[in-house]
Amino acid sequence: MPMTTTDLSPETERRRAWMSLLATAPERLLSDLMSALGPAPEHRILRAPEVGGVMVRGRAGGTGAAFNMGEMTVTRCALRLADGTVGHGYVQGRSRDHATRAALVDALMQGAQAEEVEAKVLGPLRRARDEKREARAARAAATKVEFFTMARGED
Repeated sequence: MPMTTTDLSPETERRRAWMSLLATAPERLLSDLMSALGPAPEHRILRAPEVGGVMVRGRAGGTGAAFNMGEMTVTRCALRLADGTVGHGYVQGRSRDHATRAALVDALMQGAQAEEVEAKVLGPLRRARDEKREARAARAAATKVEFFTMARGED
């Protein structure tokens, strides 16, 4: 039986949320926000950034049977901080630097710098994502058409 999100621990859910945010974050914004943390901590690359593809799956109506929609290009990276914490990064596209930064943030979020990284990197990324979603929703709402039926008086 497949695992559902309700089967995951709160810690796993938090990590899943920040990794999702990093995977879709604009590369330039992530780079700018990470510069606020200062120089990157000492780390060793475990898996050099590599580009590959993944199958994207969908569900009809969001609840139907799963089907393969197509492939998407992703880049992944894994690294270890000097204290032994391992970070992983999976990002959309072909940017090796973006994947490395995502892995670095993942590792930092598991250690003592988590609050600072949350405040200086993840918080602003989350706000930028939410603003983008709201702007897209506002553009879509502007095109909404209301249909109604007039009584024809035959009754």
